[in-house]
Amino acid sequence: MLLGKGRELYRVMPWREDTRPYYVLVSELMLQQTQVDRVIPKFSAFIACFPDEKTLAEASLGEVLTLWSGLGYNRRAKFLREAARKITYELEGIFPDTKQGLMNLPGVGPGTAGAILAYAFNQPAVFIETNVRTVYFHHFFTHGEKVADKELIEIVSKTIDAAHPREFYWAMMDYGSWLKKNGVRRTAQSQHYKKQSALKGSVREVRGQIIRLLTSGDVTIEHIRKELKADQRFEAALAGLTHDGLVSQTGSSLHLTK
Repeated sequence: MLLGKGRELYRVMPWREDTRPYYVLVSELMLQQTQVDRVIPKFSAFIACFPDEKTLAEASLGEVLTLWSGLGYNRRAKFLREAARKITYELEGIFPDTKQGLMNLPGVGPGTAGAILAYAFNQPAVFIETNVRTVYFHHFFTHGEKVADKELIEIVSKTIDAAHPREFYWAMMDYGSWLKKNGVRRTAQSQHYKKQSALKGSVREVRGQIIRLLTSGDVTIEHIRKELKADQRFEAALAGLTHDGLVSQTGSSLHLTK
């Protein structure tokens, strides 16, 4: 059934057309908390500018953040550049192909590592993400009971197409997305579910606004305050960006970390 749905609902994506590990890594970090339709043009622009790990490793963080602007969660861009630097300079250009090796890369957790193993290396790795939960909750947990990922992993392990894991998960993603678009939203059944806080009115919103203003170059703090009509969120947003190493200050001016 799943593979049939996969053929019926298949979505063309650049990281499916070319499954080299670097492309899959970029796509997986971009797709965290972000819809596919928003990611595809950003991915294409990013790859055009940074076609491989070495090019990305040699770029300044400011250049990367400028291209990332609009995707949000800008620490993902920092992690991606740091991962490229680790692969290029510490691993001598060899992309890790084991779960632990991948998890040693900045920004790569168990789910992302599993996705890279499946999509880039066609290994039958078991991992859990939103679409996986949606599909399995819909077919295996029909009474709305709460489910721990440990329990879900056991069922995925028993049902994965070990001979064709890449196609199995592509089908899972497309079918899960289709279910959600058609009103099957079962994510809250997960014991690990946490509702994402609203962007509007949040410190995260101001962080993104500051980053966008700085993509045009150095700007004084006072100018940013006026431009954003800064409220009580501004100080927390700026402090967070500075702490995360995304923004630096020289005198009274701010700039994306070089």
